[in-house]
Amino acid sequence: MKNITVIGSGTMGNGIAHCFAQNEFNVQLVDLSEDQLERALEVIQKNLDRQVTKAILTEAQKDACLKRIQTSTNLDKALANADLVIEAASENIAVKEKLFRQMDAIAPADCILASNTSSISITKLASFTNRPEKVIGMHFMNPVPVMRLIEVIQGFKTEEQTLNQILDLSKQLDKIPLLAQDYPGFVANRILLPMINEAIETLFQGVGGVYEIDNMMKLGMGHPMGPLQLADFIGLDVCLSVLEVLHEGFGAAKYAPAPLLVNMVQAGNLGVKSGIGFYDYRTDRRNPTIATQFL
Repeated sequence: MKNITVIGSGTMGNGIAHCFAQNEFNVQLVDLSEDQLERALEVIQKNLDRQVTKAILTEAQKDACLKRIQTSTNLDKALANADLVIEAASENIAVKEKLFRQMDAIAPADCILASNTSSISITKLASFTNRPEKVIGMHFMNPVPVMRLIEVIQGFKTEEQTLNQILDLSKQLDKIPLLAQDYPGFVANRILLPMINEAIETLFQGVGGVYEIDNMMKLGMGHPMGPLQLADFIGLDVCLSVLEVLHEGFGAAKYAPAPLLVNMVQAGNLGVKSGIGFYDYRTDRRNPTIATQFL
């Protein structure tokens, strides 16, 4: 398994491409426009430069890594010789259905089809294909080049051979694969998102401010980042999408998205990606200030 196609060149997609290329896999990175792909390559180069500065990579290794990444807006061409396709498009079932139907129709018969989804059913995605035994979830964590976890999700019809191949492949990336079964939110987000949602509800009810909530969890619970800033980092739209999947899947009130979260997403305050969420990143992304509405 040497030829990897990654569909979607956003934050997760370019990070996944970076990881595979750094570990000597050939990568085809696919998106809808050349501009999006150019931006992705700029991000990858910047992250590789950071690794060189930290003596993780040499200049020669960085250059070799970049040469292993080819970009394309042509899905047919990018899938022609793929051993593994990883879909890293937006967390939207309609978008993923269209892609999985296309992937199934174009990719070689023995190619594994994976999704980086953080909440959408792998069994459901597999039902859009004629190879459900070769469909699996590979939920990478952000930032992909740094975080070692891959949550591997086994669909109802995912065969053991597919699972074992992906577990082995994950280790080749110097990642730690942990297995989850295919139920709403899997393991990581089933635990994480209710915590984030409760932090937002606590802010909404005025029990604590942004500073207090985040620092209570950092100083008292040893979290490296507070839940509100983490929500900004994940993307408030992604948080809302995952909570909606949990709420629909389990039908339990505890998963209902906090009203403040819904309003912020509707207003376009999505966190880091939009420049403002619970924190304001527009002046200094590395040292954000609390958004004025929450002071």
